[in-house]
Amino acid sequence: MNYLENRKYVIQAIFLIVGVVFALRLFYIQVVDSSYKQAAETNAIKPIIQYPFRGLIYDRNGQLLVQNTPVYDLMVIPKEVKQVDTLRLCKLLNIPVEDARERFKKARTFSYVQPSIFFQKLSTEDFARIQDNLIDFPGFYINARTARGYPHSSLSHALGYIAEISPKQLEDSAYKGYRPGDYIGKSGIEQEYEKFLMGRRGVKYKMVNVRGVDKGSFKDGAYDTLSVAGQNLISTIDLDLQKYGEFLMNGAKGSVVAIEPSTGEVLAYISSPFYDPNLFTGKDYGKNYMKLLTSPDKTMFNRPIMASSNPPGSIFKLAHALIALQEGVITPNTGYPCNQALVTCSHAHPAPTDLTIAIKTSCNPYFYQVYRALLNQGKSKNIFKDTAIGLADWREQILTFGFGTHLGIDLPNEKQGIIASNKMYDRIYGENRWKFSTIYSLSIGQGELGVTPLQMANFMAIIANRGFYYQPHIIRSVGEHGKPLPEYQKRHYTSVAAKHYAPIIEGMAAVVQSGTGVNAKLEKVGITVCGKTGTAENPQGKDHAVFVAFAPKDNPKIAIAVYVENAGFGAQSAAPIAGLMIEKYLTDSVSRKPMEQWVLSRKYLEVE
Repeated sequence: MNYLENRKYVIQAIFLIVGVVFALRLFYIQVVDSSYKQAAETNAIKPIIQYPFRGLIYDRNGQLLVQNTPVYDLMVIPKEVKQVDTLRLCKLLNIPVEDARERFKKARTFSYVQPSIFFQKLSTEDFARIQDNLIDFPGFYINARTARGYPHSSLSHALGYIAEISPKQLEDSAYKGYRPGDYIGKSGIEQEYEKFLMGRRGVKYKMVNVRGVDKGSFKDGAYDTLSVAGQNLISTIDLDLQKYGEFLMNGAKGSVVAIEPSTGEVLAYISSPFYDPNLFTGKDYGKNYMKLLTSPDKTMFNRPIMASSNPPGSIFKLAHALIALQEGVITPNTGYPCNQALVTCSHAHPAPTDLTIAIKTSCNPYFYQVYRALLNQGKSKNIFKDTAIGLADWREQILTFGFGTHLGIDLPNEKQGIIASNKMYDRIYGENRWKFSTIYSLSIGQGELGVTPLQMANFMAIIANRGFYYQPHIIRSVGEHGKPLPEYQKRHYTSVAAKHYAPIIEGMAAVVQSGTGVNAKLEKVGITVCGKTGTAENPQGKDHAVFVAFAPKDNPKIAIAVYVENAGFGAQSAAPIAGLMIEKYLTDSVSRKPMEQWVLSRKYLEVE
């Protein structure tokens, strides 16, 4: 028993001695020896974030679309800020005192000991002025990084822009790894390909004294990590064609989309009015953004993939004809009278004796009767049920052309458009309370239809390919030596067999040769253009002009859709723009200068 008690006292004595030793050592370090205090005051370890170079973007011919330019951010570590002359700092940065206080508050909220951005995107002049005075502002330092720059002023809606990550995004687990002040793709290609473009941050640890003077790397850089640059992207865009298309639109509202039929690659992507992407690169980004966002012209509206509520007009007659041929309700030699008691026809012409002539003359009564034959095939003795069966079958086939669905272009916020359905009409009129005469406006591309300009261009690629399309895309490959992305190599077939496209193509060639599309004619340069004009009704004002086409007729290289808002007939505005762009792309020149001047004058907006 005594042995156990003695052992207990020995153990207690050992712990007591160890405790006294540690206490004495701590007292010596903190009170007697000042060397540690001096070292702490003299040097501090400062982590410097090494922002990676964001990936570059090139056009299909190697022209640079997006580059990186140097910018400077003023960083702050709240814990290290000592007796700052706020008024002087505000004068140097040219900001109000209230703004500076709000920035301090934001920095402290993020972290008291970690650095955050106090003022971003300093100009070269601001940087020089701040750098000379930085020694008087402990806790502040300059961090160099890169921002986006554009050696041109085109393709704004497709390229998109980058901006500081929002607090809401920082709370989202999908953005794990981002920090306040980081920049992220907010729209367009920048957003869609963020994971490839962003790269990976690095960090460099430096020793600095109390005055902020650099004392060299911490432990010779043993803990530093290198940043990894983002991957470059090769786009499908032809920058020269893009610039020319924007030049022709000349501020008119509308869209132009051009596609290479054999690949689905987008050659030109124009949303007009457009803006110079360089407006989103400087410190006035916020001001410029709000100005464009509130513009009455809806400048920020991405028309090629978001303008989905406008009816397609007469170009939809081609889709009706293809499905009718597939169903066997008409043949290429079917003729119908131009009976304007059924529906008015805006073109004076003899009765079409076959499908090719009907397409050339865009005869409304002809396609009224084609659509009626397509929907009312006698599959039910009840006319209401028969129409419902016909509409359901028609809708199933029209969807195979990419209408009423997302085509899947590699840009965010694509709309799917509107295709009339049985459910829609049952909701409006009631089940078994609607028939063909209720919905006949669909026959001429009006009524409950809405397609995007991208879908129109893709429709032309389908006809050019005689029945299939590749998913439209705007990036060809990722990385300098990347291969075409596999998801864009798959063919998507329509419900209509290839043999039925021949009469449609002949009719489209006739439209341009001697019909409503003659303003797109390129006979003098030896190119046969196949096209179709359209006029989309607009209840809010003047109708919209539509023209879709592909060329050459054999072995097509380009499919295009031009949609000009409030421009009336497609023949006056949309067809000339399409013809000029086709010639520019196929011949790298423009021979019809008078037509170009007509388009640039925008006098087509005055034509009634």
